[in-house]
Amino acid sequence: MEANNNNFQTVFKKLDQLSAPSPAFGQLCSVPELKTAPVGFALPLMMLKKKLLDAAVVRLVVSAPAGCGKTTLVRHLCHDQDIKRKFQHIFYSVVSSTPNFRKIVQRLLEHNGHQAPTFDNDTQAANVLKTLLEELDGNDQILLVLDDVWSAGAPSFLENFPTDIPNLKILLTSRFNSLDFGDTFKLEPLKKEHAKTLLIQYASRPDHASDAEYERLFQKILERCAGFPLLIKVIGGSLRKQSLNQWQGQVIEWSGGGSVLNSREVIERLKPSFDALDSNLKQCFLDMGLFLEDQVIRAWMITDIWAELYGGNGKTEKDKIIVSVKYLEDLASHNLLDLVPLGKKEHEDGFYNDFLVTQHDILRELAINQNKSEAILELKRIRLTLEIRDNRFPDWCLNLIHPVAVNASLLSIFTDNEFSSPWFEMDCPNVEALVLNISSSNYALPSFIATMKKLKVVIIINHGPGPATLTNLSCLSSLPKLKRIRLEKVAITFLDILQLQLVSLKKMFFVMCSFGEVSNDKNEIDVSKALSSLQEIDIDYCYDLEKLPNWISEAVSLQSLSITNCHKLSTLPEAIGNLSKLELLRLSSCINLTELPETIVRLSNLQFLDISDCLGLRKLPVEIGRLKKLKKISMNKCWKCELPDSVKNLENLEVKCDEETAVVLWKGLEQKMINLKVQVEEREHNLNLLRLFVVSIFSTAKVAEEKTGHDLHLFQSINYLSATVNVNFRLGIKVVHVIIKIKIVCHEIV
Repeated sequence: MEANNNNFQTVFKKLDQLSAPSPAFGQLCSVPELKTAPVGFALPLMMLKKKLLDAAVVRLVVSAPAGCGKTTLVRHLCHDQDIKRKFQHIFYSVVSSTPNFRKIVQRLLEHNGHQAPTFDNDTQAANVLKTLLEELDGNDQILLVLDDVWSAGAPSFLENFPTDIPNLKILLTSRFNSLDFGDTFKLEPLKKEHAKTLLIQYASRPDHASDAEYERLFQKILERCAGFPLLIKVIGGSLRKQSLNQWQGQVIEWSGGGSVLNSREVIERLKPSFDALDSNLKQCFLDMGLFLEDQVIRAWMITDIWAELYGGNGKTEKDKIIVSVKYLEDLASHNLLDLVPLGKKEHEDGFYNDFLVTQHDILRELAINQNKSEAILELKRIRLTLEIRDNRFPDWCLNLIHPVAVNASLLSIFTDNEFSSPWFEMDCPNVEALVLNISSSNYALPSFIATMKKLKVVIIINHGPGPATLTNLSCLSSLPKLKRIRLEKVAITFLDILQLQLVSLKKMFFVMCSFGEVSNDKNEIDVSKALSSLQEIDIDYCYDLEKLPNWISEAVSLQSLSITNCHKLSTLPEAIGNLSKLELLRLSSCINLTELPETIVRLSNLQFLDISDCLGLRKLPVEIGRLKKLKKISMNKCWKCELPDSVKNLENLEVKCDEETAVVLWKGLEQKMINLKVQVEEREHNLNLLRLFVVSIFSTAKVAEEKTGHDLHLFQSINYLSATVNVNFRLGIKVVHVIIKIKIVCHEIV
């Protein structure tokens, strides 16, 4: 203890004897000058300045992926005249991935003309820093800028900086958005017009290029740079004063699968973000390279794969999903992807269908680049993407005497709408997750799927305009470990799935699928044995679904049944009460559903009931109070629904609803029920209703096209509009008028 006191006394004595300012050290913590005025930063500069000058903001983080211009923006801010007038002292220090707090304090001392003592520990340095800042304080305002702070070690590093100096503000930049250090300002890539200006600045127009050819090449290059200033500068600089042939060659190379990450400078800036991940997160990030460029990725698509591949520590299916969602959120916190909520801001009760995962093209290319470095030979990689356009297969698939042996555990296959070639033979003994991206109206599953004896997850996504008819489904019946099937925009029947008799199948999900007329025929199959492991069925945006087959009530292992945004659904099977293990029943946004069968009261394990946005629902089962394990009901916009008297028998019930439903139905019961909790959800722009309206005209559009015998491109138009509504509410409002016009045209034809 005495030794520590002596050390502190020595430090403070040295600080008291600080020498006169030394010119040699006067610029150590000055903000570097910008050689040129940055392009496209006027708006973010204004927004950041406003935030920094807010009296309530003391600590501020500027967050963005590497190469987006965080450092440039902050340096530009520090040289802004308003900022200079506000802050009499502006100090700037680069932190990087290995923060050295003592070194930063030493440099601050030297910058201010003092001799820098050697510190025995961070506590000594923190006390000296506080003394220095208090010495500079008074009426003077201080801005301390910490550039490039990493998440590793950040908490212990940042806690050394004082919080009780009134005139001090701390601004830091980071490629991570998980730092708990005050307010966050997220810097986005450059807008197209600004990216164009910057590219013109760095890449001079090639000689002998026509206006049309120059514009075509310019737009291709601009698109590949994705608004990242770093890429624009590097690629633009590499093309400066180059021939037209060089420009053309670069674009052709990219179109053939070439990467924009060939520059050492770019790799050196981006790769550290990958290196900072732990081993599981590295694998998850590499998996992102399996998806197509600009593909709309639903969160469930990824969580399904990760739950099986990396969720092994989870004891239950729910635990596995929680782990995989954690990985998603971790990657988002590293600014390596973005999670975009559609409607609700957060997932609820393990329901992640209303989330999109987006990723900058450059980060996707980083994942692809790192995948390639795993193994030189394509067939030796853990992940393999097979892209087939115009019926042309990759060279390694052709002219082989024996079946192609693929080592990958994750296989992603893309075929365009022209695909009609017969499949070559492949042996895929190690594939655990298969993603099929199809575009044609008829698609035969490749027979080599039957060789995937370790296959756990099958995801089939149709990118074509209408539902695709799948054939050769029988190849799935010989997969002993298949646990999850997800189908998007395909034409299929429930009987097709039942006949596969997938005894290991735990979850099946259908999105925007066409079921046709639902039959109760089950071909004398014992459902309890054929689907003996089935725990979850999820049906979303299936526009022609009017009812469920009765045999679903025989899937007695079922724990979760979710039917959402199926606007034609009008009834549930009377025998649904046989699902004694069912814990979750979600029926949200099924607007034609008028009542629930009375047999629901036999669902003795039901814990969660979601009937939100079921606008036609007029009553709940009379004896709903018998559901003793029911703990949560979600019922937004259900104020017209009648509550039976037995609801008073429910104890410890949590109800989530809008204010009107709360006032009309529940507020009067708070004194009559034991521990009733009514949670009124804030009114927000819920995109579900707009998306529901978009989906509601699918059936009309289909009839119109069939009646005319012509492809009116209505599905394609509606899909585009639906995607627009999903991503941007305000833009969605504008396109509603277009949707209405399409609907009117459809009805006129019909």
